[in-house]
Amino acid sequence: MSNLILRSPVDGWCGPLDEVPDEVFSGRMLGDGVAIDPMGAAVFAPCDGELIVVPASKHAVTIRALNGAEVLIHVGVDTVNLRGEGFETHVKQGDHVKTGDRLISFDLDLIARAAKSAITPIIVANGDRFRIASGVSNRAVSVGDELLQLISLGTAEAVQSTSAQTAARTFIVELEHGVHARPAAMFANGAKKFASTITVQAHGRKANGKSAVSLMSLRIRFGDEALVEAIGPDAGQAVAVLEALIVAAGKASVTNPKLRSQSAPGSGSNRAVSVAQLPSSSGALVGSGTGEALPATPFTSGSIKGVCASAGLVVGEAFHLARPEIFVEEVGQGASFEATELDRAHATVKSSLQRRIDTSHGAERSVAEAHLEFIDDPELIQAAQEAVSQGKSAGFAWKQAILRHVNLLNEADDARIRERVDDLRDLETQVLLAIAGEAKTHPLHIPQHAIVLARELMPSQLSELDATKLAGICTAAGGPTSHVAILAAAMGVPALVAAGPTVLAVPNGTRLVLDADSGVLHVDPAAAELRKVEKTLVARRARRAAEQAIAQRDCRTADGHRIEIFANVGALADAHAAIAEGAEGCGLLRTEFLFLDRQTPPDEDVQAEQYQAIAAVFAPRPVVIRTLDIGGDKPIPYLPLPHEENPALGLRGVRTSLWRMDLLHTQLRAVLKVRPLGQCKLLLPMITGVTEVRAIRAALDDVRKEVGLTSSIEIGVMIETPASAVIADQLIHEADFLSIGTNDLTQYTLAMDRSHPELAAQLDALHPAVLRLIATAAKAGRAQNKVVAVCGGLASDPIAAPILIGLGVTELSAIASVIPRLKTLIASLALDECRDIANRALGQSSAPAVRELLRECMVTKTGAPA
Repeated sequence: MSNLILRSPVDGWCGPLDEVPDEVFSGRMLGDGVAIDPMGAAVFAPCDGELIVVPASKHAVTIRALNGAEVLIHVGVDTVNLRGEGFETHVKQGDHVKTGDRLISFDLDLIARAAKSAITPIIVANGDRFRIASGVSNRAVSVGDELLQLISLGTAEAVQSTSAQTAARTFIVELEHGVHARPAAMFANGAKKFASTITVQAHGRKANGKSAVSLMSLRIRFGDEALVEAIGPDAGQAVAVLEALIVAAGKASVTNPKLRSQSAPGSGSNRAVSVAQLPSSSGALVGSGTGEALPATPFTSGSIKGVCASAGLVVGEAFHLARPEIFVEEVGQGASFEATELDRAHATVKSSLQRRIDTSHGAERSVAEAHLEFIDDPELIQAAQEAVSQGKSAGFAWKQAILRHVNLLNEADDARIRERVDDLRDLETQVLLAIAGEAKTHPLHIPQHAIVLARELMPSQLSELDATKLAGICTAAGGPTSHVAILAAAMGVPALVAAGPTVLAVPNGTRLVLDADSGVLHVDPAAAELRKVEKTLVARRARRAAEQAIAQRDCRTADGHRIEIFANVGALADAHAAIAEGAEGCGLLRTEFLFLDRQTPPDEDVQAEQYQAIAAVFAPRPVVIRTLDIGGDKPIPYLPLPHEENPALGLRGVRTSLWRMDLLHTQLRAVLKVRPLGQCKLLLPMITGVTEVRAIRAALDDVRKEVGLTSSIEIGVMIETPASAVIADQLIHEADFLSIGTNDLTQYTLAMDRSHPELAAQLDALHPAVLRLIATAAKAGRAQNKVVAVCGGLASDPIAAPILIGLGVTELSAIASVIPRLKTLIASLALDECRDIANRALGQSSAPAVRELLRECMVTKTGAPA
């Protein structure tokens, strides 16, 4: 018999392979066939034949029909990670079976919960000998229904080598789950690219290296020794490439290798570049592309500490993702050719960035704009061009130019500047991929509820992930103010960074609880812990719904006193989010977002356009615009500041503005362009004396007269130093309102660097010394019947609200996501109650004592943290 009818091996819904959420199957790397979403709990033989592969993990079988067709039935996706749990086999390898015999029983509920997908591919693995003539699709099938009709293409003939060249190599297999379907398909596809006959030997048996099924039949496991042998004209190259492929797959989960060799000049692919993509989904440990050693054994359970980059609590499964490994040759093919290749790749990436800017908004657009600035950096381009002129390849020249800039940024004292290194590395990857002709056109595939684990994540990678499937992010490196952190927060995706290399040892598919609020990743938590988290999430959703309803109303205490709740904003996208969360205005617009990640300062029109757009979102609510808070610990490249031994005590805030009056005048003109005039107010950072306020007011009057305005706008003073708090009674006569920046006020009061890792736990704005300075400023405001606000981090800590209100603060400007909870809490408080708590707090001896007092007082309050 040459032709064959295959019967459905399972009950379920039959669809095309394209629906399988795994590129090995959907890309037909193992062969063609169909996919069935099972509704039963058993697999039956689709034809008469011999079972040639029954893996120890019990999740799949391969049957060789009487006519030689090899049929793989793979229950679910990534079910090899279950290590046999939920599966029972009724046959063994070598058994002869009849159509309809029971082969495997499985727990469908467990697979649905624990695996990437329950969709079951049915694959004709030796498609070189058989063609699918007809088949069913997009309908329900039952066991025994006709599924596929196969037509024989004749007996396959062995490849005849045109050379007597032979090569062989022995290696140790380091794949965690051995050579199962995915790595077998990878190897076979790689082998098919060579003319030579390729065999693999293990356990005293041989297999055709170009047949995935044949490879799986060897049952090669982790730690086994295997021999790759090739005979033919390209035997040496074949063995070298295939050994590298399988070894790399074990050590770094290189699951989709695309090793690019020589190509003709002008083809859009530079021979000096080769790429190995790393979108791991195999369960092996993932390399980072940086040479960092990975943990030797999987981290299977316990907790990993990290730094919160985007708050939230989520349950999901581990999915490793890494940067592509990109290898470049140093010597080019001639300066003219390499210069053309560099220009082409540069233009390709630049065009891609411009498309993202044109089609995105908010944080994603801001990041793309920053990348566009970086890639057009004249020094970066010049450095790459000079290297090309000296005979280097385009890829090598670009990597060296990027490295030079990376080293410069790594020397910066400011963590935010150092975190721009990730953006440069992202651009390095994008351009090198473009040189290699590997510019990405498809989104990265991830499973449902994926918690992405990586050494570091590039902004371009994050933007390519399916946001509907992404549950969370945890990276070994990175920082909380990186562009990835900003994007994650904008997407509402919980994220931890700086969790250390241990996170790279968590096996794919492991159940995780990402508690970004507490800065912890829980690996494979117990069932009881999972139930507890699920209950917490249900309660949070219910509480969130109730808080959202309250957030849309004006904020008042339980006894009717008005407390305005504003939002801190750092970009247009933040403004939209703030309004959605119930913000009653913008209490702090950080204008630095316009000045950072640029090579030249933004002009008047650029600033005015952004200020107007944000004001329009808040209209008619007020918008408080802080003048440029740059300098000292926040340098910008086009503003060379003198060297300072202690930047935090040098040129920063308003001091920098008065030093560079040209920048100040441009910003003031831009603010005065916003309509309606008066909606926007100015806020002056780092004020320490009345002369600074008078100088800014004089500058504002000059600009106002210059543009022909007869009326002015309000000016507020930030209380960020002990000096400004102590003389708040003087400053309030010069200002229209006060706004307390508790972050710097705490740092300067306690003489602790807020970026010092060893002191972070002690740097608490609820320290009684800081509270007494806040009380002094609030008293000065009350005496003149002027608003005293808090816009620093303490305003975003709901537990502090009773104290701040009790001290006389009437406006809190917080991060948008906290506003509903903050309003809900305040609605439960009476003013006299807050005053009593505040007075008691001032008498405490430490910040922990203040927090304990608050916990005792608020334990019965709805929404208050216990």
